[in-house]
Amino acid sequence: MDISFDIARTSRGTLDKFLNKYSLEQLNKIPAGFNNNLIWNIGHIVVVQQMLIYGLSGLPMIVSRELVGSYKRDTKPEGDVTQEDVEVIKALLHHPIDKAQADLKNGLFENYTEFTTLTGYTIHNVKEAITFNNFHEAIHTGVMMGIRKFV
Repeated sequence: MDISFDIARTSRGTLDKFLNKYSLEQLNKIPAGFNNNLIWNIGHIVVVQQMLIYGLSGLPMIVSRELVGSYKRDTKPEGDVTQEDVEVIKALLHHPIDKAQADLKNGLFENYTEFTTLTGYTIHNVKEAITFNNFHEAIHTGVMMGIRKFV
């Protein structure tokens, strides 16, 4: 499983570069033909990782209910985020990966509620969730690479 966490850290490093490279205005811009923006994709990635790994394991998530409400599946940007909002998301990029790896090693994940993703893949346990999360992050990073051309 360590390789899955290494991949996740690399993915989060890419997201960090987006947050450092683009202005608040660019992070908030929704280009024509898209229904979200760079910051929504990053917030969504952070929230979904927590929902897939902790939420479906019946364990507390480290993201707030407000963040979940703004970035879970079937949401979209409802207005511009502030620099403070960006900093909250940025602070949640790396720690959740380290925490999940430590919690897995410490046997914290005892239960898991099966979940079928929009792609049709059924996640049966937390290890599958960790692996699937990398696929999910890659999809949204690809979307962000498209958006960046227009901001």
